[in-house]
Amino acid sequence: MIRVGLGRDLHRLIKGRRFLLGGVEIPAEKGELGHSDGDVLAHAVTDAVLGAAGFADIGVLFPPQDPAWKNADSMLLLRNAFGMAANAGWRLVNLDCVVCCEKPYLAPYREMIRGSLALALQVPPEAVFVKGKTGEGLGPIGEGKAVEAMAVCLLER
Repeated sequence: MIRVGLGRDLHRLIKGRRFLLGGVEIPAEKGELGHSDGDVLAHAVTDAVLGAAGFADIGVLFPPQDPAWKNADSMLLLRNAFGMAANAGWRLVNLDCVVCCEKPYLAPYREMIRGSLALALQVPPEAVFVKGKTGEGLGPIGEGKAVEAMAVCLLER
């Protein structure tokens, strides 16, 4: 059996926070605002994995109202979610992601991000792809006020 999962997340960008994507800290003027560490890509991938496996979404499993998840490492949340899927017999075939932000330019960090996600998902980096897109100056993303990530994963059992 194969199943596809889709994940999406959007975070406001503010000064004084780290900019994290897939567990990799990227130098930037602003970082993601969130209850956890705000890693928008890790959150989107987590929801994609959970959706494909037929589990509840990230907000149900790791609710932002719960103080236990305050400043939590989003990659730990992803590893926990993927562990649940793996324990149910699922394995990741591939993951495709898009990150939308005006700054920073993501290409120099792509391989690090792919490697970090691949490690968490127990696959070779070739099974993970990450693309960066801008907002072309439009809307909150284009104005540098937000970052968005989308992820699609294929699981098989």
